[in-house]
Amino acid sequence: MVTNERKKIGFIVEGGSEKIIIESPQFRAFLNKHGYELVTPVIDAEGGGNLLPQNIEEFISRLEQKQVDAIYVLTDLEDELHIETVRKRVRHTKVTFAFIAVKALEAWYLADTDAMNTWLGTQDFYESEPEKTVGKPWDRLKEIAAEKGKRGPGKKISFAKKITKYWHFAIEHAAKHEACPSAAELISHFEKSTHR
Repeated sequence: MVTNERKKIGFIVEGGSEKIIIESPQFRAFLNKHGYELVTPVIDAEGGGNLLPQNIEEFISRLEQKQVDAIYVLTDLEDELHIETVRKRVRHTKVTFAFIAVKALEAWYLADTDAMNTWLGTQDFYESEPEKTVGKPWDRLKEIAAEKGKRGPGKKISFAKKITKYWHFAIEHAAKHEACPSAAELISHFEKSTHR
């Protein structure tokens, strides 16, 4: 029997940019399509260190008060070599799954070719390895802006707002890039476990 009842999910994220992306209309529409309802506000842990088990309890209890069915974490890999190392570090019995953006969330921007081309006013931008930038993906964004004679991305939070609102960034688009498995993992998790 298929019910129309949506599974309520909560997110605890590393920072403000992740909060903007998860709360974006694009991501909410994606979740709704797959039978999920995002409980807002998304909790901004204000730094990866605050996602450690001893620090996450307060965030979890805030979501539990809203009677969520599942809790997810979104954080960055940063300089860690293995996703599993970060997953183990943030593991908590009440967290359903932790999604790890490889290097950093901004790699997902690089993987959304349409959003990047819209921002840059180009049609030929393509980042072949968005999760393997030489430096941090944020530095790569600055580099690209300079190469294209475009004003730099500015501050991370304002850029996250602009890329979702004006340039239509969506995690779904980043997930389609063949070299962005961390975005693909998040998208396929909700596609595969579509709530029935």
